[in-house]
Amino acid sequence: MGINSAEDEAWMRHAIRLAQRAEEQGEVPVGAVIVHQGRCIAEGWNRPIIDSDPTAHAEIMALRQAGQALNNYRLIDCSLYVTLEPCMMCMGAISHARIKRLVFGALDAKRGAVCSALSLESMDFLNHKMSWQGELLAETCSDLLRDFFRGKRQQHSIKT
Repeated sequence: MGINSAEDEAWMRHAIRLAQRAEEQGEVPVGAVIVHQGRCIAEGWNRPIIDSDPTAHAEIMALRQAGQALNNYRLIDCSLYVTLEPCMMCMGAISHARIKRLVFGALDAKRGAVCSALSLESMDFLNHKMSWQGELLAETCSDLLRDFFRGKRQQHSIKT
């Protein structure tokens, strides 16, 4: 699968639709899709508020579902598409799951743990190395997040 292939873009657009689902539920709009052998085996979107679970990030939800789908906690030969650069918690889980390839949309300058705030993927203490690509459909993913937080700020200023 090549960089910025039509297939990559299609899976990222699927993740974007999941991010929109999160937003409809009042959650930060992040969506994730896990692909194995060319088909979607898992999807997730942010749910920490709904589930009262600080670990219910889109990536974690998708990893849990993929483990069940493959009946294995090792997700070898799987690709993860997510609309936002994963955080430290998610990168740890992605590494433990042995995801082969990570593709993400928007960079996260404050919490991104792939190449922005941290570069966990390149750390020697992680014994699994994956390939990754960032900023696929970044503008669309960033706009979704920016609009969400702009709306939250506007709601807050109206209440005060």
